[in-house]
Amino acid sequence: MKNIEKKEKRFPRLSARRYTQLIAAVLYNCNIRGFAEGKIFKGASKGVCVPGLNCYSCPGAVAACPLGSLQSALLSSRYKFPYYILGTLLLFGLFFGRMICGFLCPFGLLQELLYKIPTKKIKKNRLTRILSKLKYIILAVFVVVIPLVKLVPGFCKYICPAGTLEGGVPLAIGNETLRGMLGALFSWKVFVLAAVLLVCIFCYRAFCRFLCPLGALYSFFNPICFFGVRVDRSKCTDCGACTRACKADVKKVCDGECIHCGECIRKCPENAISFGYKGPGGKF
Repeated sequence: MKNIEKKEKRFPRLSARRYTQLIAAVLYNCNIRGFAEGKIFKGASKGVCVPGLNCYSCPGAVAACPLGSLQSALLSSRYKFPYYILGTLLLFGLFFGRMICGFLCPFGLLQELLYKIPTKKIKKNRLTRILSKLKYIILAVFVVVIPLVKLVPGFCKYICPAGTLEGGVPLAIGNETLRGMLGALFSWKVFVLAAVLLVCIFCYRAFCRFLCPLGALYSFFNPICFFGVRVDRSKCTDCGACTRACKADVKKVCDGECIHCGECIRKCPENAISFGYKGPGGKF
């Protein structure tokens, strides 16, 4: 028994959440042939959005990114109202909120794996709580205003590190013609990607917490989403163990910064927190 416990400490078993993250990443990008050919998949499924952040231009991607689709829809909004993408985001948000960030986002998984690299860590503090507001500015400026005014997908074009990693870099490696067309903008995007990945080694899910506009969008639904982490108020003693244990900048369970990772469930001394259906209005 002691030997088994030692092995589990050295090689901890994957949690259900980690399995879900891995499965989502594979399903989103199961067009293996695309990586070999350096080409973007253009099948009928590309008309459907996945819940998490996953680049449309990734050679393996078999569906669209909701954030990219929203920007594209806003670009053409002067001609038609973006019913489909707004309805899709509303559906995802109402059902799961930021549980999508914690369970169904491949780039979120990468950030968590990078954070496992042994080094000194930056714990949440007053500065990280201030920085967590930055993603709402990025949502407003780069996802909404720039597409409407400048008619370019601002976030995808100038910032998105997931797009650079999943789409830009693989296409540049696999497509010689495209590689010859790369310029200063691609160099900037690679710099942003490298900076984000580096910070994620020291700071838990830094991109997710500070920069991701999709997370900002889903955060508005967190208090009312149907599924996720829930608190039984009849058992809760407001001891604060849940928020202290959380690596994100939450003020309470299931606020806008909560990604429903479930860490608070293990730390609650009263067993007042669980996963499940929260009922109308997000209530227990």
